[in-house]
Amino acid sequence: GKTVDPRDKSSTKVIQLETAMGAAISCFEGATAVVIPRSRFAPVKTTNDLLALRSDAYTLTFDFRIELASSRKGVPPNIKLDSRYKFVDAMDTLTPNGVPSLIDCSQLVVEGEVEFAQGVVIQGSVIIKNTGHGCKVVPAAIYKDTTVKL
Repeated sequence: GKTVDPRDKSSTKVIQLETAMGAAISCFEGATAVVIPRSRFAPVKTTNDLLALRSDAYTLTFDFRIELASSRKGVPPNIKLDSRYKFVDAMDTLTPNGVPSLIDCSQLVVEGEVEFAQGVVIQGSVIIKNTGHGCKVVPAAIYKDTTVKL
């Protein structure tokens, strides 16, 4: 089950209720839904989504909206980070030198404890694996359709 503090399994247990929007709207007389196109928002539910959002795969418009870069043709990069990066502060340890370029990335998988050097470019489908102990640095380079073992 879920707890108040997801990092502390001994904290107070909670019950999370979720209701479909259609059912919720029906509870309010005269309520209507507004349809917002996907181009107007970038959903961030996980640190996988946040890493992509912080990268050059997204752009900031003149009116301060965050949009997927037009060259991505509406498809964000598919990011799968190791479970150690579930929380934002842990994910930030991946990128103390800046987020790698993901503009041409279709998929990025990170396994193990790593840190990206400044100047890392990910293109196509790339897997980064640290199979050893301790944090390993992904050196500045262009990585395209490859598996990097550190």
